[in-house]
Parts: sequence; C-alpha cells; structure tokens
Amino acid sequence: MLSEAARQELQEILKKYPDKRSALLPALYLAQGSKNYLTDSDIQAVADELELTVTEVQAVVAFYTLFRRQPTGRYLIQVCTDLPCALRGAEDFYRRLCQRLGLPPTGGTTADGLFTLEEVVCLAACDKAPVAQINLEYYEALTDEAIDAVIARLRAEAQAAS
Repeated sequence: MLSEAARQELQEILKKYPDKRSALLPALYLAQGSKNYLTDSDIQAVADELELTVTEVQAVVAFYTLFRRQPTGRYLIQVCTDLPCALRGAEDFYRRLCQRLGLPPTGGTTADGLFTLEEVVCLAACDKAPVAQINLEYYEALTDEAIDAVIARLRAEAQAAS
C-alpha cells in the first residue's frame, strides 16, 4: 500500500507522462521505497493507481532485476561475474567477498541484515572489473582493500543513522 506521501509523489510523476501506463517503472521504484522490496499490496496499489491489472504489473516486476520481491539488506551488493568480468578476476573477488561478509558462496544477506550480496550478469562495466553496484552506486576496479573500505564506510553510515 502506498503512503500518502508516495501517492502525492506519484501524482507529480504522472504529470510527466501522457499515458499512466508509461509511469509504471518510476511508480514501482517509488513503491519499493525504503524497504527495498515490493509486497503484494504494493503491486496492487500501483496497478490501481495506474489502472493496470495486477498481472501486467507483476510481469514488469518479474522482468527487471531492479525490483525485488523478497526483503534484502539495507545495501544490495551486486557483483558481475559474467565472462568478461570473470576474466578480470570477478569470480574470485566475489568468492572472497562472500567470505568477508560471512556468507555462503551463493551470496545472501548478512546476519545483521545490513548487506545482501548477489552475482549478476552484466553491469555494463566490463573494462573496469571487478565491478559492483551497491544500491544504485557503481564501484569499479575493485580490490579487496577497496571493498573493505566501502563496507566499513557503509557500516559506519548505517550505525550513525540508527
């Protein structure tokens, strides 16, 4: 369900589109909000606001990896391990990062709920691998030391915010 503030923001977004349907991606991103995933009620609310069927909205959610159906950590770390990145050491980097975060080789969410780590296929930065996208920010040419510094900074920011 959309909050009143989200509904108002959606109304502003809709002014930019001649057809409500065209606002589906920004509406979903807005609905995903601070909890970082979409519930069934979020999908229903977006469908209602845009005069779409739930099936139409679910199809878009299922297609785009930007949208999540399950809770994730506060910081979603996506590491590309596709072939070009793998050739630049991304697979080994990913495995070491799993170990650093205390996660199995398949990734997952840290016990404190702060980080979710997953492998992805292509972040469009092959020449700068290993590369990670954390929430919507890119980190390129990563080393173990560089990712340790990023993780430490994010932990400090999260602690300061709570």
